[in-house]
Amino acid sequence: MTTAIGIVITDHIVAGRLEDQRLTGKPLRFPFDPAEQDVLSALPPSELVEMLASQIAFLQKGASSPLSAIGIAVPGIVRHGVIEDSPNLTQMKGLPLADDLTRALAPLSIAAPVHIANDADAIAAGVAATHGRLEKLTRVWTIGNGIGYGRWPWVEGPWEGGHITVTLDPKERYCACGGLGHLEGIMGYRAMRMRFLDLEPEEIFANAKAGDQRCREFVDLWHRALAAAHWIELPRLRAHLESMVKMTPLQSFSLEVLPPDDETALLGAGVSALRALSK
Repeated sequence: MTTAIGIVITDHIVAGRLEDQRLTGKPLRFPFDPAEQDVLSALPPSELVEMLASQIAFLQKGASSPLSAIGIAVPGIVRHGVIEDSPNLTQMKGLPLADDLTRALAPLSIAAPVHIANDADAIAAGVAATHGRLEKLTRVWTIGNGIGYGRWPWVEGPWEGGHITVTLDPKERYCACGGLGHLEGIMGYRAMRMRFLDLEPEEIFANAKAGDQRCREFVDLWHRALAAAHWIELPRLRAHLESMVKMTPLQSFSLEVLPPDDETALLGAGVSALRALSK
């Protein structure tokens, strides 16, 4: 039996133990109350590392076999265990998370290798593992407070899809990083709340369907920015994609809208860590 621990850091932290690529037991979560927001953005890196180490130690106690690997999925650009940039968790920029966590685990007698992955890449790995397609190309867009692009199998690249520029309109400055015309500044939940102030994202789309002109204009902008998300109809999405990928190998694709959950990313973080051992 192969045991790994997966941890996902987004606007909260969730950690779980995997045995033979299956989540076992109840995952740990911080903050405990989902209604608490912006808790992680105020957490110093040293406290974050200590929290991760304590979660790993707790999860290891119930393992039925030695711990083989630890996978951490984080938002941002990750290279060689270092978080080079993280626009939504700015205190993590430059953090050598793999080395810092390895040192924090040493006094706890935990020596399993630590692998750091982008959170969207982890979701792509989790989707591939769930469908038994780890040898096939899987690509995902993740839509939440930020926008991410992930792929499996992993290849070298930044993949911070939310921060690509999709418009040069000088008024489009809603991205958390302060950049002009970023995709995340249109589609991200945080950006939508800043733009409308009195509406939640789902209310914007409901009002657009009800005929509200301001919301309808934004929904048009949203679809122009990216023709994919859980508010869109799959047949319409397929039509847009097929018009874009004519005469390419990408025509042999399938589409799926995934409900928001932590288990897919947890699985992907663990699978990514285990696969990294064989490289």
